[in-house]
Parts: sequence; structure tokens; C-alpha cells
Amino acid sequence: MAPHSSPAIRRRGVCFVLSAPSGAGKSTIANALRASEPDLRHSVSVTTRQPRPGEHEGVHYYFRTMEDFQSMSKSGDLLEGAIVFGRGYGTPRAPVEAALKSGLDMIFDIDWQGHRQLRAALPTDVVSLFVLPPSLQELEHRLHKRASDNQDEIDRRMKAARDEISHWQEFDHVIINADLDRAIADARAILTAARLQTRRQTGLPSVVASFGAP
Repeated sequence: MAPHSSPAIRRRGVCFVLSAPSGAGKSTIANALRASEPDLRHSVSVTTRQPRPGEHEGVHYYFRTMEDFQSMSKSGDLLEGAIVFGRGYGTPRAPVEAALKSGLDMIFDIDWQGHRQLRAALPTDVVSLFVLPPSLQELEHRLHKRASDNQDEIDRRMKAARDEISHWQEFDHVIINADLDRAIADARAILTAARLQTRRQTGLPSVVASFGAP
């Protein structure tokens, strides 16, 4: 006789934050998780920059004026945000809260400052992972392999990497991305554990009640 499958238990979604210095592999890990996890959604950011060819409203970004961006920030309609090189970038609150309520998970590829703001806004919903390179020498080697930056840009990214790494202790989990497949598996394990937290499984009381247990 085939075993019975486990019933789906209603739950609240997770905000899964990945942070890392440039070149450590967080975007590759995030893309791998999105490709294999049907309940994992990418957070679409607000930006004040102009759309590039092929970009669409609500798919790649929500395109807004700087005035709109500042108004959203002041009113609490952004969970996190910053102005970088004169352009605003941020995470709109409404779509994230709607996703969490419906049991969908959101993945965020943001820096330590965005993580800090997001955790302050949604303290019980954030699970965070910091991705370290095997060494700074390997990180610089990976940046050189991209062949898209000159040495001055690489030096700037390495300086920024040291600053980013100094915030590792603010994160719930830390992995070293020496082997990409292992790093992806570790990240998936962290996401799975977050989904199975007792307090997150909002449908558990009714399931347990059906067993006749208090």
C-alpha cells in the first residue's frame, strides 16, 4: 500500500534575505532557488531611474519619480530603501505583506543596510543568510574573471566587500561559497527550516485538533 501524502498545512510566508559582497555568488544562489522553488517569489523593487529597453513596470521594477519615492518612504510604504548615486531604490510594503499572508515566500538580494531595515519593518518574518567567499584572494579572482570591470572598479568593489563582510554577525546564517552546488543546497535547507517553524505554520492548530490532541 502506498503511503499517504502529508496534508498541506497553511502557513505564513518567509522573507528570505541573501547578502554578500559582490562576486561571492549570492545572485547565482538566489536564481537557483527561484528556479526550483515554486512558492518563492522575487521582490520587485521601486526605482527612480528610467526604464531600460525591455524592462516592464511591475515585472523588473516599479518605476516612480523621486518625489513619489520620497513620499512612499515617509509614509511607511517602503520596507527598506536607499538613494544610490542619486537614484532611489526600495522594497514596496504592500506586495510583500500580501505574499506573506497568502503563504508565498519572498527572496531578497540586498545589502546589509537593506537587511537591517527589512528586519526592523518585519521582525518576525525575516530569515537572513550571509554568503562569504572562500577568501578575499578568491573574491578578487572572481571579479577579474568577469572581465567587465577595470582595475579601479575592482579595487572599489574589494573595498566595499570588506565593509560588507564586517556586518556578517547581523545575519541568522552564514555559509562559505567554495562549492556552488553545496552553497545552493545549504541555502535551500535554511529556507526549508524557516518554512517549518512552528509559529509560521498557522494551520497547525486545526491539524493537531483533528488528532484529538489539545
